[in-house]
Amino acid sequence: MAFTLAACAEMLWRDRPMEWRVKRLTELGFQVGLWNWPDHDLAMLERSGATFSIMNGYLSGRLADEEGAAELLRTARQTADVGLRLGVARLNLHGTGLGEGGLPVRPCDTVSGAMWLKARDTLERIADLAEEKGVTFTLENLNTAVDHPGVPFARAEDTLALVSAVNRPGLRLNLDLYHAQIGEGNLIELCRRALPWIGEVQVADVPGRCEPGTGEIAYAGIARALEAMGYDGPVGMEAFASGDPEDALQAFRGIFAPV
Repeated sequence: MAFTLAACAEMLWRDRPMEWRVKRLTELGFQVGLWNWPDHDLAMLERSGATFSIMNGYLSGRLADEEGAAELLRTARQTADVGLRLGVARLNLHGTGLGEGGLPVRPCDTVSGAMWLKARDTLERIADLAEEKGVTFTLENLNTAVDHPGVPFARAEDTLALVSAVNRPGLRLNLDLYHAQIGEGNLIELCRRALPWIGEVQVADVPGRCEPGTGEIAYAGIARALEAMGYDGPVGMEAFASGDPEDALQAFRGIFAPV
């Protein structure tokens, strides 16, 4: 299998400093995923020698109203510059800003047609920014049943509809299969329909959000299906470790990069 493997440093070795985590992931042959860049020493990340697969592509804002869109675009522009400095491959977006515990800063349970149109317009402007800066943004699906209640445009169906409507190379999907399993299921068919717009696939198992192989998702079958349909891009483990993080990473690699 030709997938590039990455892992989220925020969720592993949480008792260790970030510098140590980034170095260890790099030593183990993984690219590194991050969340919000202001939480980290950028000079340390820059000199770490790590290859950064993804990080949050904005600090605040929303897709579907004028004030929120202006804030999202402002902070996305800041983040694009940081992403270029660190060589981050993908800058990740959500339907609205997330606060403590992954909860939306401004919850939204009902999305109107006007909000859909505004969200598409905002993402067109994000694609313009991506083209200007030479970066790639991704839009991530989330689940609202367990982790992110009140986030608009959260379902994979929603993110696929928006990204495919914009249909520009600077805007891709961050297809998170953990969230999709909780919200929608039918993961292989979802991957097949989303394939032309996928920038990264993220994985964790259900329930528990630990490494693949600890729950109900048949990740070995998904890996084979992704390979068969021609996907050869990044697969990122955005998951907690059920035990030792190095054992969790070995299990992940054993599914998506078997010897």
